[in-house]
Amino acid sequence: MAEKHGSLSINSENIFPIIKKWLYSDHDIFYRELISNGCDAITKLKKLDMMGEYELPENYKARIDVVVDPEAKTLTFTDNGIGMTADEVEEYINQIAFSGATDFISKYKDKTDNDQIIGHFGLGFYSAFMVADEVHIDTLSYKEGAKAVHWECDGGTEFTMTEGDKAEVGTKITLFVNEDVLEFCNEYKAREVIKKYCSFMPTEIYLSKANTKETETIKADEKRPDDVVVEEIKPEKEGDEEKIKIVKRPELLNDTNPLWMKNPSECTKEEYLEFYRKVFKDYKEPLFWIHLNMDYPFNLKGILYFPRINMEYESIEGTIKLYNNQVFIADNIKEVIPEFLMLLKGVIDCPDLPLNVSRSALQNDGFVKKISDYISKKVADKLAGMCKTEKEEYDKYWDDISPFIKFGCLKDDKFCEKMTDYILFKNLDGKYLTLPECLEVNKIDPDEAENKEEAEEKGADESAEAAETEAADKDAEAEEKKEKVIYYVTDEKQQSQYINMFKAAKMDAVILNHNIDQPFISQLEAKNEGIKFKRIDADLTDSLKSKTSKKAEEELTKAAETIGKVMKKALKKDKIEIKVEKLKNKKIASMMTLSEESRRMQDMMKMYAMPGMDMGDYGKEGETLVLNANHPLVQYVLDHTDDSNVSMICEQLYDLALLQQAPLEPEAMSKFITRSNDIMLLLTK
Repeated sequence: MAEKHGSLSINSENIFPIIKKWLYSDHDIFYRELISNGCDAITKLKKLDMMGEYELPENYKARIDVVVDPEAKTLTFTDNGIGMTADEVEEYINQIAFSGATDFISKYKDKTDNDQIIGHFGLGFYSAFMVADEVHIDTLSYKEGAKAVHWECDGGTEFTMTEGDKAEVGTKITLFVNEDVLEFCNEYKAREVIKKYCSFMPTEIYLSKANTKETETIKADEKRPDDVVVEEIKPEKEGDEEKIKIVKRPELLNDTNPLWMKNPSECTKEEYLEFYRKVFKDYKEPLFWIHLNMDYPFNLKGILYFPRINMEYESIEGTIKLYNNQVFIADNIKEVIPEFLMLLKGVIDCPDLPLNVSRSALQNDGFVKKISDYISKKVADKLAGMCKTEKEEYDKYWDDISPFIKFGCLKDDKFCEKMTDYILFKNLDGKYLTLPECLEVNKIDPDEAENKEEAEEKGADESAEAAETEAADKDAEAEEKKEKVIYYVTDEKQQSQYINMFKAAKMDAVILNHNIDQPFISQLEAKNEGIKFKRIDADLTDSLKSKTSKKAEEELTKAAETIGKVMKKALKKDKIEIKVEKLKNKKIASMMTLSEESRRMQDMMKMYAMPGMDMGDYGKEGETLVLNANHPLVQYVLDHTDDSNVSMICEQLYDLALLQQAPLEPEAMSKFITRSNDIMLLLTK
């Protein structure tokens, strides 16, 4: 053919500066685009062979070769795909933004499955100009009688196209790399980028270095026709296999049939674990995984792994890699991956994703939302199924996966609806209960023996009054049952005194010690009318107190007034609320309660407090100091209000009550230690 000169058919002479600066956010993306084009060309040739329009050569093996040449400052991408005629180069290359993939699909839409055509845009080839001062194309079409074509362009709007000398069907693209980005001619950089974007492309990708001096040793009988022998190695002793040293072969960089493309029934546990280790470089075994495999109403495949995410000092942010026809697009695209699933690790391949021209952003929000909802639904179905059929295993996983599930419930109402009955709560005995089971564990169980004993002590004249009190207590018990209170613990060590009281009263509580638990239980309360969560130190239930008559209640009220004056004076706290109760546990002298509402308000204020803001006594109005009338120390204070040691005893009782809830402030702790020493000195006198 005669040499031809012409201008590219574009609307703006500034197209190349636009491509270089704006089309792609990462310059290394050109590797993905050019290799994707090679995969497309090979896929098209295979389709034509399947349809009888072309016959592949015997021993044909589809492949893409990437060759780096640091000395010549070039990169070449060679495929043995469909190739192009001069007219096709004119149409697909010289007219920017005409999509060859779209044209091919349109032509053969009734004869072939278009899902495997990666390219959607004709601009992919031009990504080469982000890093190259000049680009050459050498191509030979599969069509009978076709002549090779050579095309070159220096990044302006001018090109040159002549007859070429390529002898094999396919396309070779040569990039003359710009001085500023010569790192892309480095073999190690090329390997890193290709593995990033192309690790699972459907065609084998080989990387090699031009004029390499590197060698490798193989068995003589493993020699291939294209191997270049450097040296024959004689066996060291009789019986040893003969070996040869050859020029290093091109390195295969990808897995053309990734695990997520297989049917779940074909995959073994070891394959899932090996894939996890390979892709995420995480050698801690995941808890379990979900294999997604969907063809309708959209094509979606993938594997989601549940890692161990309850490590206190370890980031729990996961990585979900998004692929489009086995081509890597990005990590953690929030439009596709529900936010709460970002804690997981996995891969999702969706050929139907509506990507923009650079494949870096999504279009068509409605469709993408359906994909996101489907993924969320499959995760909920898997977890619910495990809870129903593999409860023991589900229990084992719970501590690890509970933050993820609770986060999901906070972020996704539909997920929350599906999971509400499969959320587990660990009780004081380490048993895992569902929410419906939790509602049954705190039925108030008054100690009948104690009631009987007290009734006998009070005598016949108070029995009617006691019976009346007991009836009122039963009404209160019924009312508390209606409210469906679930008690919880946030720190088993710090709140151990309260836990012991609960156990002695045959009551139960659940352990909620994760940061996410407070907003989570607030949401559960909002979504489930009648359910209320209270920390075990929020109040004293009747089960923890001895039953008393009306007359005894009046006496306790008077005692509270008397001792309250003494305590407030000793503590220098006028606003503190003080109650005197008869606790069943006679070894406890004092304890502190803080209403659930006040505690939650305190937590919220701390969360939103500005740096340096003094919270002061905000929320302290919900605190109540409870003194046990059954304890000798409290009785001593009541009987000896003017004693010189009473002030010291009052301070000690207050600090002991606080210590059951939380550590003392530094100054208060220093005073407590000094006071404790003083009390022990009194014992020595």
